[in-house]
Order: sequence, then C-alpha cells, then structure tokens
Amino acid sequence: MDPPLTRLCQNQTMSLVVVGSVAYDGVETPHGKRDRILGGACTYICLAASYFTQPRIVAVVGDDFAQEDHLFLQSRGIDLTGLQKVPGKTFYWSGKYSDDMNDRTTLATELNVFADFNPQLPEDYRQQHYLMLGNIQPELQQHVRSQMHAPRFVGGDTMNYWIGGYRGQLLATIREWDFLLINDTEARQLSGEHNLRRAAQKILDMGPHTLVIKRGEYGAILFRRHAHFMVPGYLLEDVFDPTGAGDCFAGGFIGYLAGEGINPRDGEIDEYHARRAVIYGSVMGSFCCEQFGVDRFRKLTRAEIDERFYEFKTSTSF
Repeated sequence: MDPPLTRLCQNQTMSLVVVGSVAYDGVETPHGKRDRILGGACTYICLAASYFTQPRIVAVVGDDFAQEDHLFLQSRGIDLTGLQKVPGKTFYWSGKYSDDMNDRTTLATELNVFADFNPQLPEDYRQQHYLMLGNIQPELQQHVRSQMHAPRFVGGDTMNYWIGGYRGQLLATIREWDFLLINDTEARQLSGEHNLRRAAQKILDMGPHTLVIKRGEYGAILFRRHAHFMVPGYLLEDVFDPTGAGDCFAGGFIGYLAGEGINPRDGEIDEYHARRAVIYGSVMGSFCCEQFGVDRFRKLTRAEIDERFYEFKTSTSF
C-alpha cells in the first residue's frame, strides 16, 4: 500500500492555493445518516488535489473545529497556514438525498464564521503560481487573485446565485481566469444558450481558455477554443454519499494540472494533459461517493487512483 504522501515530495514547488469553505455537514442518504462530518468545498478540493500536488488552504473555521480534523488535513500534506480559526461556530450545512440520490433537500445552512470570511493570503501563498477559487462571492474571488504576485494558472467555480444576482461582478472576475468549472445548468444560465456547444463558445469568449461543464452521473465535457472532449461518469456499484463529488472533480482536475500537467515556465497546458486532467477529476469524484463525507480519503492511495484512471481508458477506448 502506498504511503499517504506518495509522489507529494516531488511536487513541493508546484503548490496550489485553494480558497473556499471548510465546514461541517449533516448528511442523510438511503445508506444512512451522519450528523456532523468534515466537509466544505475547500476541504474536498484540497483532499483530492493532495494526491498530485501540495494544496494550501485559505478558509475560516470556528473554535469548535476539531483537532482531529486539523490533523487529518495535515496528514495529507495540506498546508494549513491560511486556515483562520476565529471565535464562533464553523460553517454548517445539512441535507437529505432522495432515494435515487439525484435530488437533495437542504435542511439547514448556517454560515456562522463563514459569513464574515475575508480571505487574506499569507505571504508565501502569494508567491505560488496556481490558484483555485471556490464558490464564493465574485468580488472576493477578485480580491484573492489581486493578492497573488505572478499567477500562471487561475480559475474556479461559481453557482446560479452569483450568475443571477452578481452577473457584472462575475463577468469581470472570470475575464481574468484561465479555467472555469461549472455544471450544465449553470453553463446555460451564464451563456443564455440551451445547447451546450453554443453555450461553451459564448463562455470561452468571456475570458477562460479552458471550460469544464460537469454533468453529474453523466460525466463531463472539456471545451477549449478548437476542441472538446467528452467523458462518461464512472459506474459505481453503490453511491453512499455524493456530497462533495463536484469539488473532488475540481480538485483532481486542477491538482493534476498543477502537479504534473502545466508547463511551469509559461503556465500553458496542451490537449493531452487537459484531457488527462478531466479523467483524473472524474476518478476523484467517483472515489468521493464511495463513503460518507471525506472518509474514502482516509485510506485512498495513488495506486488506486491510477488503476481507476486506466480503467477509464480501457472502458472508453475504441
């Protein structure tokens, strides 16, 4: 079995700054119920990315954040210098999934200390070249990017709330991004186009040169200016908990690129590495669903990840 930090040391200079939420979740699925487990977009992104590069967290938690969770993130080689701990309670979300787990009902959203989150990057973080901006207000995303000294590959996530209510801010923000990861509903809303191919072209005209449209269990599509690449969803025997799967996709995608797929001299990625990044994103999203919360990452190895990567290759080759 691979040690937890396999391949990490060789990528120490290829650090990835990740900004977003570290939270506690309450989750109920047909397979069971968990009342308070480690979650948050930043958590999932960093855990998935940690198998390819060294992630550096920028987030805020309350004084109720458990030491065991802090130690778990550290054990994956994640830099926690940018994790602020302030008086109050950590962001909490709870939800219940339908029997087929295609729908979920949010039961509680308690922002707590996350409501006043004002991300400030430690000086060492500002020197890094790769930045992943989680789903936070576009103005905050711009604020974080402005703190980076010489970023070479920048992008992130957004959601329907920001697309509908903060469109001007969002367009100004993604104009400076290299990549954008959104789902199909968000792509249609952002572009005003129902057809995903036309939607993608409009979004690429907004700034990013790389776009990934996530389609849940149906996979994902990578769009670049003159090409697109379609990936199916991985067929799991059992889906225990899909919470965080999209964030793990993002972590696998940008983690692979930051650690192994970007030309470190100019920040360029070729089509070969862009496609591999989408497959690794799909692989990491699939592992996330196999247990509740982040539990699958407590024992997951890079060898298992690469084995599933090549299973993807075998099942889609013709």
